[in-house]
Amino acid sequence: MSKTVEELQRDMEAAARALDFETAGRIRDRINLMRGGANAEEAAQADTSGLIRQQPGAMGLGTSRQRPIPPEGWKKPPKPDLMTSGRKRK
Repeated sequence: MSKTVEELQRDMEAAARALDFETAGRIRDRINLMRGGANAEEAAQADTSGLIRQQPGAMGLGTSRQRPIPPEGWKKPPKPDLMTSGRKRK
């Protein structure tokens, strides 16, 4: 028998109250799959153990943009000399 989203929500809350967060996380993933369009059987069969959730705010508050990774061999340019930059020659 397949469970509805409301039943799974109650199961997830009960698992969280019992401090079984791994089970609650698996149920949460099933709920998200069902809300995304999967039927109950597909959601129960799906392997969600390899899902990695993106960390919010990596590039600033509230953004979902990932941190840039520079290409291999790239070095930061040297900082300008403050004693000589911004001055005109006479």
